[in-house]
Amino acid sequence: MSNVPDNLKYKKTHEWVQPLDDGTLRVGITDHAQDLLGDMVYVELPEVGQTFQTGEECGVVESVKAASDLYCPVAGEIVEVNEALAQNPEAPNKDPYGDGWIMRIKPNDADEVSTLMDAQAYRDMIASDSD
Repeated sequence: MSNVPDNLKYKKTHEWVQPLDDGTLRVGITDHAQDLLGDMVYVELPEVGQTFQTGEECGVVESVKAASDLYCPVAGEIVEVNEALAQNPEAPNKDPYGDGWIMRIKPNDADEVSTLMDAQAYRDMIASDSD
């Protein structure tokens, strides 16, 4: 079973969201997603200052197996991206919830985070997908 930390929120499209003390959200792809994709070779990051609507494509992660779109989990503005991924695109494979984070978003509506799945709902979803 994939690692699914209880302190994060999740999207059906396999992004995780971590609310930070400053009101922004750190975002990455889940352990389950990186496992399905395999060895990462490239991460296309959004640009700082770009704004996205919930569910809008905001980047791409490419692996030796496939390319997969990255979707914005909540509406908001990109305030930071993980520049280290340019030199270290495999970071989501090694540490998806730590060094492998992808971007930080300032949400338009902080309450939108409450619409995301909790860890148990995400575990249930990935378990039913593997049936």
